Amino acid sequence: MTLTGYSRADGRKGIRNLVAVAYLVECAHHVARQIVNPTPEHAHLIGFPGCFPNAYAQKIMERLCTHPNVGAVLLVSLGCESFDRYQLERITAQSGRPVRTLVIQNDGGTRATIDAGRAWVAEQAAILQGAEQVPLALSDLTIGTVCGGSDGTSGITGNPAAGLAFDRLVAEGATCIFEETGELIGCEGIMASRAATPELAIELRASVEKAARYYATLGYGSFAAGNADGGLTTIEEKSLGAYMKSGQSQISGLIKPGDIPPRGGLYLMDVVPDGEVRFGFPNISDNAEIVEMMASGAHMTLFVTGRGSVVGSALAPVIKIAANPHMYDRLSEDMDINAGRILTGAASLTQIGDEIFDAVIATASGQPTKSEALGHTEFILTYKSFEPLGPACLPL
Repeated sequence: MTLTGYSRADGRKGIRNLVAVAYLVECAHHVARQIVNPTPEHAHLIGFPGCFPNAYAQKIMERLCTHPNVGAVLLVSLGCESFDRYQLERITAQSGRPVRTLVIQNDGGTRATIDAGRAWVAEQAAILQGAEQVPLALSDLTIGTVCGGSDGTSGITGNPAAGLAFDRLVAEGATCIFEETGELIGCEGIMASRAATPELAIELRASVEKAARYYATLGYGSFAAGNADGGLTTIEEKSLGAYMKSGQSQISGLIKPGDIPPRGGLYLMDVVPDGEVRFGFPNISDNAEIVEMMASGAHMTLFVTGRGSVVGSALAPVIKIAANPHMYDRLSEDMDINAGRILTGAASLTQIGDEIFDAVIATASGQPTKSEALGHTEFILTYKSFEPLGPACLPL
């Protein structure tokens, strides 16, 4: 299959050509949402609700407004928040994308700002839909993976099948990101053995040890009541399943949210904040992880679920992989892949891995995923704090 995408000034290519409408404080959320409502297929809503500044949130918003799937950006500010809208506008403009900032306090309030925003979005959407496309290779793609609503089937069907797809994608030169160090506790030794360098192995171990300390301080970990209801018993058991999403390829590097991998390969994303515990649970929903992988360039996300999850994402498609055959029967309209067929004997692990790989190709070629077709564009961004990567984290 010949793939095509949208060329960006930084050399990356997008698989979608969307207008991002970004609110810069919760006070501007309603206005921004009303701007998006008439054209949800062309404009997606993102934003940061907080009023006081945070370097992590600033970086994530800058990365999202210059994401390969984004062709134009509308910023919606109340006017008195502390978010640095000037820097965000400047960086977006420097990326070659059309950008406009509306300030509600200066632009006439709710109705006037909505009218101005809708007019600008409609104009940009028309331009983007007529944009010329360029050839796209698998090596141009960045793919993330996440599991949510896990149960006892996730680690033996959906997650290892996603890992097989990752192995094929890495072999083709794609960039693949797996995450959630808080759900890799107990697997740090196995994971470190796959590191490209001994120095990286140390960093991989340290990232999981940091997560364990973080959760110990909070008094609870990344293990939900639904996980137990679904047959999982310990965080180590859950970790073994989550780990399988990474496949068997060599791990090229360790990144943090918003870091762009320098070349193709397999990367672990450390999502647990650095320093003292200040902001509570690291990732309060699966969409927080999806957003962080998008900020590191993910064009799409493979989402494995055993108990069932119906979310999608703004800006980047989500491919839903059902691990449990009974859940698939109930939620088939929301699921792209039925990995539960492995349990029933209707398909092998390899066959499902191939189906996931093919779904990545189809999604990159423009075919909507189930969550896209249903209009899911969930988004969440909260406060965090990270230190810069060390020299051992990335490939030379």
